[in-house]
Amino acid sequence: MVTTTVDDGSIEVTSSGRIKKFLIDFYRGHPLGAIGAGIVVVMLLAAIFADFITVYDPEQIDFESMLVPPNWAHPLGTDNYGRDILTRVIYGARTALTVGFVSAFVGSFIGLVLGVASAYFGGRFDLIFQRVMDVFLAFPLIILALAVVAVLGTGTENVIVAITIPFIPQCARVVRSSALAIREIPYVDAARACGFSDSRIILRHMVPNVMAPFLIMLTAFVGQAILLEASLSYLGLGVQEPVPAWGLMLQGGAEEYAESAPWIAIFPGLAITLGVFAFNLFGDALRDVLDPKLRSQQ
Repeated sequence: MVTTTVDDGSIEVTSSGRIKKFLIDFYRGHPLGAIGAGIVVVMLLAAIFADFITVYDPEQIDFESMLVPPNWAHPLGTDNYGRDILTRVIYGARTALTVGFVSAFVGSFIGLVLGVASAYFGGRFDLIFQRVMDVFLAFPLIILALAVVAVLGTGTENVIVAITIPFIPQCARVVRSSALAIREIPYVDAARACGFSDSRIILRHMVPNVMAPFLIMLTAFVGQAILLEASLSYLGLGVQEPVPAWGLMLQGGAEEYAESAPWIAIFPGLAITLGVFAFNLFGDALRDVLDPKLRSQQ
């Protein structure tokens, strides 16, 4: 139920009602963010239920159906191995979201812990930690990811590690800037005066207050991770065949079949664009909702 009646006759809104109201307000105040969230939900559902949505095997080679243009049997056509492109795009969403969510969450979480610890302890630890972060931040994301892949090798697990590492200093720097302001708030000094341990102060008083920038960066990192994974796979340094991945699909049809079978590259490219665009829209709307400065201006 959305509402309940208390003893004095007043109406009390339940948690389900508050969630419904929040979703309605979010849609009305941030329609583009709501569209992005809707696309993300569709991608998640397609990735989870890919086995039930498609009728073709994404890795099954069929030389009799090579380079078939879009038709009723193959709505997005087939590739140079006769594999259904729609099926591979749907399964590619599973690969992209797995790499995106895991690398973004792990990188953001490690950055959260390091950033809060750096701001709280300060001193020499903060100085040394920030110089190390400066070294990592000096490299563009793709260059640092390429360096890690060159050391670890290709494969899904190594790609996740390669994308996670560049996210750590970015999140740590943003979280540290928020945690520095929180460290000077009187209730943190009061917690120290009461004899609370450093771990308790960090976990109960500082981490909850930096969750807004953390969540915003987490959302943005997913879109960046999807683009990085596609870039690495396109270069042949990411996910390897026969695993369905959008970057690999672009690699297989972007040049050789650009004129004779353009659908091989068009549809994976649209999937990458739509996925990154959706996460960016949702992340921008989430920032507007969670940032108190932006809320006060609305």
